[in-house]
Amino acid sequence: MTTATIHRSGLTSLSKGLLASLLLVAAVGATRHFVPGLFGGTKAPAAPSVPPKAVLPGASSGAVAATTSAPGCPTLPETRMLIWAWNAQQGLLYANGGVHAAANSLMCKHGVNLTLTRQDMVDQMQAELVKCATELGKGADDCATGAHYVAIMGDGAAAFFAALNPQLAKACPDCTAEIIGSAGYSRGEDKLLGLPAWRDDPASAAGGLIAGYLRDGDWNIAMKWAGDNGLCNNADETTYDPGCLNWVGTPDYLDAGAKYIAGYCEDRPVVSHGVRTGKTAHVCVNGVVTWTPGDVNVAQGRGGLVSIASTKDYIYQMPNVVIGLHRWNHTHRPTVVGLLSAMTEGGEEVKQHPAASDRAAELSAIVYNEKDAAYWKKYFQVVSERDATGLLVELGGSSVNNLADNQHLFGLADGSGIDRSIFAATYNVFGKIVVHYYPTLVPSYPDVKSVVDTSYLEAVAAAGAPAVVAEVPTYTTQDPEDATKQVVGRKSWQINFQPASATFRPDAAPVLDELYEQTVVTRTIVEINGHTDADGDAEQNRELSRRRALAVRDFLIKRAPTSFTESRFRIMGFGEDSPVAANDTAANKARNRRVEIVMRSR
Repeated sequence: MTTATIHRSGLTSLSKGLLASLLLVAAVGATRHFVPGLFGGTKAPAAPSVPPKAVLPGASSGAVAATTSAPGCPTLPETRMLIWAWNAQQGLLYANGGVHAAANSLMCKHGVNLTLTRQDMVDQMQAELVKCATELGKGADDCATGAHYVAIMGDGAAAFFAALNPQLAKACPDCTAEIIGSAGYSRGEDKLLGLPAWRDDPASAAGGLIAGYLRDGDWNIAMKWAGDNGLCNNADETTYDPGCLNWVGTPDYLDAGAKYIAGYCEDRPVVSHGVRTGKTAHVCVNGVVTWTPGDVNVAQGRGGLVSIASTKDYIYQMPNVVIGLHRWNHTHRPTVVGLLSAMTEGGEEVKQHPAASDRAAELSAIVYNEKDAAYWKKYFQVVSERDATGLLVELGGSSVNNLADNQHLFGLADGSGIDRSIFAATYNVFGKIVVHYYPTLVPSYPDVKSVVDTSYLEAVAAAGAPAVVAEVPTYTTQDPEDATKQVVGRKSWQINFQPASATFRPDAAPVLDELYEQTVVTRTIVEINGHTDADGDAEQNRELSRRRALAVRDFLIKRAPTSFTESRFRIMGFGEDSPVAANDTAANKARNRRVEIVMRSR
């Protein structure tokens, strides 16, 4: 969410050997700043398809320096963290009091001398982690160079770990990277902007040409939206498929908006399901994936696009996750616990006290060396503004995390455990998408249990941390106006039940798990519509379809009661009244026996 243009005109001063070892890391570190083109060349992308049911070095190093007061606890060992410019970190910045842990700061209070450095380049983040791991691998207790921590988007974590951890393991066998906690979330500013018709009828987005920084979190938003609505995605950036979403890769998120504003067009070979037709099409950018201030630039520079899908609805897609090295975390446990204690207390302060929120905005301008306090404060919340054409558009939006938010995210609040947590759903949903479209580069990713250590958060809670509550969506009882709210996703799910029964068959389990992962990352109202074939009595079919819809609702509530309250659901049984195929063959009847999930903005 940095507001600076990222320069990519050359390589950094990394040694050739280290650079070579990091090339794969740079290519598949699915985060905010992929290196464009490394997925191209001889490595062809997957054929056009509906996204898997998500069923969501430049001339300088990329670091941005800032000036602030000297450290407030300099006698303590220095802990170094690399971060992007992102409002979700306001609690962390408030806890630190500036670039260095300030006198009387929460960090110093908890025994942590933390230095924060803005670093916009993911490959540099990874290189600094490798530097630290290399020193640890040679027997050092601590690392004098490199970074102890980085903070990235959680929805890119699967690909990040898939690429980075093998490199870290070579430097130090038990120095693989792991997540220890979360500073906050994107809650609206990351988005897919498109034509108003796309919002009203997702199928009309077929043939759209979207500009964006590919294979990062905002691309993920478009992939989730496409998957939720059964839209085809053409991953080949050199061709045009009129039946799919199509892409123009950009060097950064600001250029994505600039291409739309300038009316950027290309002549491309036309394909159908990956096969060239021999035709050529002149196509122009009519969609953008970006974040603030890219969305502001689009709105003010040209306008005409609206928010199609964003982290306002996909609220658990983009947790800001703090990643460190396993060995260092294990041997410096008090520092890790202290860092998390301060960060989560800072998050609570920013949540509860306007003065703390104002101070966090001031510190954002200092630490990021970008904009001013008023800017960071304004776009911390979702802001609705008129664009250049008069359309009302939503811009900005993040939130910060306290301890309870972390417990909720990582499966500690309800005892579900990390592998059944909200974070695991996010991790798996977007890990599967990257594997699907880039199987050669990312054939697999680590199991979530191997890359998250919640023991440090548990220690914070056990130490008697102040009681706080998690920020979770609330839903009202059924309201007729719900039917008029924006449809974010509409998809049919083939969930198998026992004959003439609302009892799931055993083979329904993986589909239900996939449905849970797709839905838990959102805060939408969930309509569950049951449908049957035309065999049997029509009224009995209608009642059976409703009972099956209720069974799906009850499964989700039991799986995650804090995320799925009964008031979140709207249940309908249509029986045989809304077929999607003729009831003339066994295959067509099977298509009609379905559960349709409709997700509407809250």
